[in-house]
Amino acid sequence: MPRVNVLPHIDWWMVGCALAVTLAGVMMIYSSGYGSPTHDLFRRQCLWLVVGLALMVFMALVDYHTWAEFSPLLYGVTLAVLVITPLVARPISGARSWLEIGALRLQPSEAAKVTTLLMAASYLARRKSLGLRFLHQVGLTVIVVLPIGLTLLQPDLGTAVTYVPLLVVLVWLSGIRMRTLAILGLLAVLALPVVWTRYLLPHQRERVLSFLDPSRDPQGSGYQAMQSKIAVGSGGLLGKGLFSGTQSQLKFLPEQHTDFIFAVLSEERGFLGSSAVLTLYFVLIARLIQAARTARDRLGIYLCMGAAAMIGAQACANIGVVVGLLPTAGVTLPLMSYGGSSLIATLCMIGLVINVHWRRFVN
Repeated sequence: MPRVNVLPHIDWWMVGCALAVTLAGVMMIYSSGYGSPTHDLFRRQCLWLVVGLALMVFMALVDYHTWAEFSPLLYGVTLAVLVITPLVARPISGARSWLEIGALRLQPSEAAKVTTLLMAASYLARRKSLGLRFLHQVGLTVIVVLPIGLTLLQPDLGTAVTYVPLLVVLVWLSGIRMRTLAILGLLAVLALPVVWTRYLLPHQRERVLSFLDPSRDPQGSGYQAMQSKIAVGSGGLLGKGLFSGTQSQLKFLPEQHTDFIFAVLSEERGFLGSSAVLTLYFVLIARLIQAARTARDRLGIYLCMGAAAMIGAQACANIGVVVGLLPTAGVTLPLMSYGGSSLIATLCMIGLVINVHWRRFVN
């Protein structure tokens, strides 16, 4: 393979937007924990950022075709870890989702996002023709549904939901027939009552009901949503300033360094600050999609669009919860929320897209 100078061909808009959002998250984590026992979380996030950037570079430098060749092994390993996790992990916030190795706490379901993306994209890229046949549909569905099911066993509905956009986008890109798509949509609608009665836990059903009627339980299941909307609305145009948010500094806002980090941003930096971060997200997703448009093969297209779908949908879901447009589901905000596993997984997916983008200049 001829040598190619990598640096001029890297999408620096993509990298810059990702770094800017991450640094904004570090700033908000620092502010939300100021003067509290969680004050040192931003130092841990900075450490995870360094690790994540190193892995992002590693994912970008190794040819994405090589990653695809090893995808069955990587995918199998993460599935095995997901099987083990609820058996050995201690419950945290009602879920056995984290493996603890000394002082480290890792969430395998986040790493599984990267390996599932690789496995699903390589599975579709190996097909000779466009158009999903029934057996191909079953195969792709099984690849994505397996980590979803294992994540639900923990139980972690929020993380499990973030896999769904990957399946939807890959099925759409693969040329599924409209009749088949209509049938699948009808089956999904018919399955909703079953999911509601058999698979949603009581507190999860209560969150949906409180979303429809926030006054139903303002001190219980509706508390998070109400406090979040108060924080967002009280920020005004310019915000109250760093360390000056009443909802965050007085600890009225729960999970403020993870699920509701955007509410902290909106309260302390106001409409302009939150709009700036939303713009960064928009540009980032647009660059991920642009990388798919210029990819040299179908594998690259599937990797870029899959990453764009997972990151973009998760960001929309989190912000939708924060502003009261969606029920609370425990979904973190990519790149901004505290958590090393989520940050590293997102940066690894971005690294894969960088890989696809610059390798179109090779040969």
